[in-house]
Amino acid sequence: MLTPSLLRCLLRGRWTGLAGTFVALCLGAAVLTASALLLTSAGPRVPARYAAAPLLVHTPGVPGDDNNFAENRPWSPETVEALVRALTPVPGVAAAVPDRAFYAQAVVRGRPAGAHEARGWSTAALAPHRLVAGRPPVRAGEVALDRALGLAPGSPVTLLTARGPAPYTVIGLTDGPGPYVSDGEAARLGGGMRVIGLLTRPGADPAAVRAAVRRAVLGVVGGSGRVLAGPDRAAAEPAADARTRWIGMQVLTAMALLGGFVSVFVVASTFAFRVTQRRREFGLLRAVGATPRQVRLIVYGEALAVGVVAAAAGALLGAAVAPAVGGVLVAAGFGPESFGVRFTPLPVAAAVVAGITAGLLGAWSASGRAARVRPLEALRDHAAGGTPMTRVRWIAGVVSVAGGLALAVASGSAGEDALVNDVLLAAMALIAGLTLLAPVVFPPLVRGFSWPISRPAVGMLAGRSAMTAVRRTAATAAPVLLTVGFAVLVTGMVRTTAAAYAAERAASTSAAAVLVPDGAPGLSDAALAAASAPGAITAPLPTTVYGGRPLSALGDGGLAGDEAAVSEWVARDHGWRTGDVVPLTFEDGSTVRLRIAAVPSGAPAEVLVSRDTVRAHDPSALTPEAYVSRPAGMVFPGARTVSVADRAAGDQAEEDRLVWLFTLLLVGVSAGYSGLAIVNTQVMAASARAREFAVLRLSGATRRQVTAAAAVEAALVTGIGAVLGLAVAVPALLGMRAGLAQKSGAAVPLVVPWPTVAAVVAACLVLAAGASTVFSGKTSFTLKNAQSKPPTSENA
Repeated sequence: MLTPSLLRCLLRGRWTGLAGTFVALCLGAAVLTASALLLTSAGPRVPARYAAAPLLVHTPGVPGDDNNFAENRPWSPETVEALVRALTPVPGVAAAVPDRAFYAQAVVRGRPAGAHEARGWSTAALAPHRLVAGRPPVRAGEVALDRALGLAPGSPVTLLTARGPAPYTVIGLTDGPGPYVSDGEAARLGGGMRVIGLLTRPGADPAAVRAAVRRAVLGVVGGSGRVLAGPDRAAAEPAADARTRWIGMQVLTAMALLGGFVSVFVVASTFAFRVTQRRREFGLLRAVGATPRQVRLIVYGEALAVGVVAAAAGALLGAAVAPAVGGVLVAAGFGPESFGVRFTPLPVAAAVVAGITAGLLGAWSASGRAARVRPLEALRDHAAGGTPMTRVRWIAGVVSVAGGLALAVASGSAGEDALVNDVLLAAMALIAGLTLLAPVVFPPLVRGFSWPISRPAVGMLAGRSAMTAVRRTAATAAPVLLTVGFAVLVTGMVRTTAAAYAAERAASTSAAAVLVPDGAPGLSDAALAAASAPGAITAPLPTTVYGGRPLSALGDGGLAGDEAAVSEWVARDHGWRTGDVVPLTFEDGSTVRLRIAAVPSGAPAEVLVSRDTVRAHDPSALTPEAYVSRPAGMVFPGARTVSVADRAAGDQAEEDRLVWLFTLLLVGVSAGYSGLAIVNTQVMAASARAREFAVLRLSGATRRQVTAAAAVEAALVTGIGAVLGLAVAVPALLGMRAGLAQKSGAAVPLVVPWPTVAAVVAACLVLAAGASTVFSGKTSFTLKNAQSKPPTSENA
């Protein structure tokens, strides 16, 4: 029977072999704890600009991934005025302040700077933002700016708006972001509104005021308005913050899943190797009467003992680093500025349970293998690793490799949506197949790689040892294969996709240059007019219109003011046909009836209208970029011209920056675990090879020669793993390149960042050779000393 005392006896003296499992589970629990805390803290927050408003009246709906993070349908100015008239006399309400906003940026030292949403001065009380110098703006042409911009009251300033630059005078400075203009100016330049902030009188009953406000709203707009109080005001967060939060949650979820998966992978490989090393021990236990169930419980008991301690330590570590990780997410653009970590016990407890479960899952397969050990195994020598290939393993390996190659070939003709999935599945299938076939694939590779170094005794010993101990070789090479294959695949996908994008873009236009924003979120009409031929502004103007739901729209010069074109699926979804006159609500809240002039199959947006219609109803609409006839190198207000190639390279650089940050979070976790697996395998291998090292020392080999042989073997196996990692990634990347070339209609180069790959391989090599050198040297030195001592009454 497995008792705690027996388990303690089995664990005593084996902590070296379990150290890797402990570290893997500890790091896994830390990743899970930090991810869980950040995920539970990633809910919407009350926007800072409404912090002083106890009640908000808000349009219905919440931006999310189901509506492409579009803002809610706005109220028209007339509806807002009616709501303000109904809310102002409500008992307990001190003021009803509509949040009128429009695009405007101060131009400081020739470039747009600071926040890019201007508001009427009355909305400053909702934040609250206060004047620190000057007076509030009350007339057209007056503006209050953030004091951080460094401008003094009375100085002239240019505000860049959607139409172009406009002259203003700095009349005041605030302690928060602006700009703030007069309420009359905001009403003239702003569009529709979605929020009305309510300031209440001191001593007013919050519940009574809320009930009265709800009745007033219901009487004006019916169900087209919500009253938000307390934490519910977080529903008024901007759509951009909601989208950023959603991206951050995807990153955190991927981190948690990857951390859990790799924890199980490392623990499983560790216990599998331990079971191989301990077959004689398990055979002795079976010989003295232990049942298969008891042997299985021994393995589970070790995993549980290590898992409990490691999960608890990892939970504390994850809670400690969660704020720092949250800061990194915000700095990387994966979280809004208002993000902060909330510490609650439930995510920590869940991470502890998940860490223990990961340990038990990792030991599951190994426990079954240990339970199948027969008593006669105690008489056999398993140092060489036995015969690892079985019929099931042969079949699974061959099927996986064949399936991976088939998917790589199929990705060459896959559609845009299935291309990435096919490439990833091809790589995963090849990784699984080569891992299963490692005992067959490795011997010829070892012979080939060891041939150049086989003449010296150290090289000969390393090659023969790697060929003989197939299981040990496979266990060391597997994490290298995974790390190198994953790194090459991810970085190659990013660079090759970027190259395809650049090639497609360069081939699809004959324009002299591209007009791009410079310090602004988009291009103003004035910048477009200055960079285009006279009367030839052809760049579409994006906006959002509202039918039954938010719809992406583009203002195009090819339509009349009373016409619209809708995509096929929008027409099908709404039951619209060519010639129908349909109502569409624009960003200013007004509803316009437009005739459907066409239902194109390849429309660039869900709805197309005339450019003048968009500008008339969306005063803050900005053009993302435009192809122009002016040469590269020209500068305009908030914009500049660049060559088509430079623009593509700039897009690639920005994409690379975001993907690199994302890759650091994901690949960093994977590479860290793989490095841990490499070191852990070397530690256990050195411990298991104690007799082999002792024989070499007693045969006359020096400690340096034994250590060198182990290091060369580790380097040899690392090189094999790197080659197999490339063999996994390159076919998948070739298939992706073919698919991208077919899609873009241009030649697409296969781009592999070899410096990055070399750095990953070098890191694996240093870890494997370093761990092998340190631990084999210690083992051989200890055993040499132990066996050279004269026998005594204690050790005779």
